[in-house]
Amino acid sequence: MTIQPGDRIPDGKLKTMGADGPVNVTAVELLGKGRVVLFSVPGAFTPTCNARHLPGFVAQASALRSKGVAKIVCMAVNDVFVMDAWGKSAGVGEAIVMAADGNGDYARALGLELDARGFGMGMRGQRFALVIEDGVVQQAHVEAPGEFRVSSAEHVLASL
Repeated sequence: MTIQPGDRIPDGKLKTMGADGPVNVTAVELLGKGRVVLFSVPGAFTPTCNARHLPGFVAQASALRSKGVAKIVCMAVNDVFVMDAWGKSAGVGEAIVMAADGNGDYARALGLELDARGFGMGMRGQRFALVIEDGVVQQAHVEAPGEFRVSSAEHVLASL
């Protein structure tokens, strides 16, 4: 079942890169306190994700914070090393937490898994953005296949 506004975020585990290497974090630790925007991309360094989706959130990070967003998290079904390299390449700094969902378990728990095997990419996460307050989804912006509109930083900012 796909996560909906009013639903509590599911339990799950993700990885982030810490100063001493990969760090295991729970979804509750990462997403469960304050107002958080979680956006997901099908893959790090892929065309739309790399040229528009992540850069949009980097550019709008301060505007989102001015609307009460305490944390912005980018998630993809990639390993933590790829997510870390992508974040460095995109210059996210401290503005965005790069979270790896290496096996797609969290995308599946959200009901937002994407079968990209036809493109040689395996199972991934759909393109989406969630606005979460204290662990409860307030807004769910899930893209139609092949689209990039409602999960953009600009759209999320306008919805706050």
